[in-house]
Amino acid sequence: MPDNATHSGPGRPKDPEKRRAILDAAKNLFIQHGYQGTSMDTVASLAGVSKLTVYSHFSDKERLFIEAVMASCEELLPAPCFEFRDDLSLRSMLLTIARAFEHLINSPESLQLHRLMAALGTQDRQLSQTFFDAGPQRILDDMERFMVHAAASGQLHIPSPRSAAGHFLSLIKGIDHFRLLVGCCEPLTPAQVEAHVQEVVELFMRAYDDHPVSQAQPPHSN
Repeated sequence: MPDNATHSGPGRPKDPEKRRAILDAAKNLFIQHGYQGTSMDTVASLAGVSKLTVYSHFSDKERLFIEAVMASCEELLPAPCFEFRDDLSLRSMLLTIARAFEHLINSPESLQLHRLMAALGTQDRQLSQTFFDAGPQRILDDMERFMVHAAASGQLHIPSPRSAAGHFLSLIKGIDHFRLLVGCCEPLTPAQVEAHVQEVVELFMRAYDDHPVSQAQPPHSN
């Protein structure tokens, strides 16, 4: 039975509150102690449930880790953020995504998790791939689907939606994300964040404008 099933057995529904408590405990412990330093016993203790209950919701620690990463992303950057709507301007939709993504990647929890994964990457490449698939890859896939719709709307000229998605997310990260990651700057103020996302959206829309300004041709020599 899938881990996200609503029943643990015939007539025995799983408790969504316990599942939420387990995920919250797992997120905190993985961030504080890393993957190897977190056990299912400590997760159960912090969540206030039995170890058997943890296993009834999540088959093993790797599945719990994946679900914790996915839950963290969904909280700060829910899938509806990427919904392409005909009743909204493209600029406003891109700004919504940009603000949410900036908030996600520069949150203290995300920064610490990325530091832990960077350190773990030299030790366990499979786990690093699991982390990437559960978090960054899911966001990239959602952004790519948005770019497909943006291109189909005729508002932007996007030959490769996947490349455009990567470009947009990378622009949002910018150099300040790296500074925060290595701890050599303070978090940006709300005004600085807004100025950054506004600049990125304007830059991106100019780069993928459906009616680019043609480059001036050099004069012919006589």
